[in-house]
Amino acid sequence: MLSNPPTAPPDKPLWDTLKQDWRYVRDDVRPGWRGMLRTTMAELKEFYLTPEHRQRLAGMGTIRRGLWLAGWLLKSLFLKLTPLRRFAFLVALVLLLSSPRLVTTGNGTNVGGDGSMFGAFLLVCLLLLELKDKLLARHELEAGRSVQRALMPDRCPSLGGWDVWLYTRPANDVGGDLVDCLELGPGRVAFTLADVAGKALPAALLMAKVQSTLRALATDAPSLSHLAAKTNDILCRDGLANRFATLLYFELRHNDGAVGLVNGGHMPPVLVSAGGYHELQRGDMALGMMPGAAYRAQHQDVQPGEMLIGYSDGLTEALNAAGEFFGEDRLRAVFPGLAPLSAKQAGERVLESVDAFIGTTRPYDDLSLIVLKRL
Repeated sequence: MLSNPPTAPPDKPLWDTLKQDWRYVRDDVRPGWRGMLRTTMAELKEFYLTPEHRQRLAGMGTIRRGLWLAGWLLKSLFLKLTPLRRFAFLVALVLLLSSPRLVTTGNGTNVGGDGSMFGAFLLVCLLLLELKDKLLARHELEAGRSVQRALMPDRCPSLGGWDVWLYTRPANDVGGDLVDCLELGPGRVAFTLADVAGKALPAALLMAKVQSTLRALATDAPSLSHLAAKTNDILCRDGLANRFATLLYFELRHNDGAVGLVNGGHMPPVLVSAGGYHELQRGDMALGMMPGAAYRAQHQDVQPGEMLIGYSDGLTEALNAAGEFFGEDRLRAVFPGLAPLSAKQAGERVLESVDAFIGTTRPYDDLSLIVLKRL
């Protein structure tokens, strides 16, 4: 996959910046420029065009499609600007498209009356303003990402008899997936995988609410059923309309293969062994949808050499450049080869399969994994 474009600090010499840019273009962009161009156009159409527009484009010829695409992109760009910037953009376009002409002064001198230079100046000013807004928003998102990372555990409590691997990768600067672990007492650890509906900042804020609620209730909860039900009621009371979260919550004990878990609307975890794999029971309603919902505690005995794998839908719904999902079938094809691997190796094998499938396509959704292997 292409590396992220390097960003030069403001005080870096211009010549050094240009040399750095050339190395990036030479090493990363040039070998796969066609794929990068296709990806960029796909992202532009996804962001600026409506589903109806994209459907209409699919039925057009090449030339007609290019003309309509250019017009719709320009219109969408125009409408997304603020009123003052829309007016300035319109003036800039008129000036750029105006024909050069000569104006004769009173003393007979011909003076250029071309407004294209002023139009170009207006466009540069608009670009500076939009870039300023983007950089301010990115700075705030980076600060939010730092807070989100600080909320995640910096290390996993050691648990005898278990090999554990946790992983999460947001699609944007901040994500709505939660991967967490909490030591509940001596030799007793909880692992959480939650997926908040939506992406980016709104999902990240609700994710923090889910995490703080679970951490506050987990140590004193009389049962896993009660923990999920209480968390659900709190999210229904304090959450946002049309926002919910799916939950996988595991409870493990030192040198004990008896795993307690509760599933609130999440994909069932998978038990992988040398003889194959099978999905555990499906769960109950997602959290935050209906107050008073009941949740069943599940129990699974994991034998030495077996592993439990929980994952978010960002894995199966990973999209490639052709718009195809990674899907359940491709994931199931990976499971049989995981049994001899460590927890980390198994998780990385799954990620390699997903990354090979999506190629250079930008991630569509947050992706998270929990791998719990009994030693």
